[in-house]
Amino acid sequence: MELDLELHSLPIYECLASETRLKILKFIGNQKKSIGEIANYLEMSNAIVTRHVQQMEDAGLLNSERGLGKNRNKKMVFLKVDDIHINFPEKIYVGYKLHQTHLKLGHFVDFAAKPTCGLATVKGVVGKADDPKYFMDANRVDAGLLWFSEGFVEYKIPNLLSKDEEANMLEISFEIASEFPVSNNVWPSDISIYVNDILVAVYTVPGNFSDTRGRYTPKWWNDSFSQYGLLKHLRINKLDTGIDGEAYSPVTIDDLELNKHPFIKLRLAVEPDATNKGGLTLFGKGFGNHNQDIILNTYYLEKE
Repeated sequence: MELDLELHSLPIYECLASETRLKILKFIGNQKKSIGEIANYLEMSNAIVTRHVQQMEDAGLLNSERGLGKNRNKKMVFLKVDDIHINFPEKIYVGYKLHQTHLKLGHFVDFAAKPTCGLATVKGVVGKADDPKYFMDANRVDAGLLWFSEGFVEYKIPNLLSKDEEANMLEISFEIASEFPVSNNVWPSDISIYVNDILVAVYTVPGNFSDTRGRYTPKWWNDSFSQYGLLKHLRINKLDTGIDGEAYSPVTIDDLELNKHPFIKLRLAVEPDATNKGGLTLFGKGFGNHNQDIILNTYYLEKE
């Protein structure tokens, strides 16, 4: 589950702001527990436990079903999510000027894709799933979802820096998950990220998420398929390369030599020799939890 600081995330925060509800979540773990079992563990009445459980069901943290066999008359409760990620607002970099580019997923200039693979627009799948030739279909430019088990997509973006502007930081944000034939919240994948043919980071995305529906994912998209990814902010500055504030490599923005190139090349790849070869899914406008395409921000200062 992915949260942010908007009001729609408030019910989950309210659920977690309770010692009793935290105890219930820990007690359930990876099992199914009846209301009676939870009540006995907490030494509370069934009625009070039921209210706590109902609040967590409404928030999407728990699911329930009728039991089988000796438990057929009992409500069995189990966890609906494996983990929770919280996105804070983007930082403001005071004093720098900005060039910004919004890059559609389908505007790649090169690719390699092994099934499972495919693209989808908000209206439907482009061509036929698991057939790489449709990555060159004319409708690919409208894609809001792109996935493959192994391979890469490469983009070329106009470098908007003039000769009088010095780049101080390049920020690239995108919503990403791994790729599993249906979906699996625990399915790690090592994503190699190249900028101007330099490997700047290898990020291990933890899974291919379908525990809750993506906020913008079209209704026709199957509930069991990948619903959303994690919004990642890759930042290459004068010191190093980091993702969401965590250092990933010593590559700096000076290493990219942006002023020498008319384009900025971006490649996202699942390498054949990756330790966790779990595929890649990219979410653009109309899919996932963030209604955005890939965004490139170049922060710069004017040379004196």
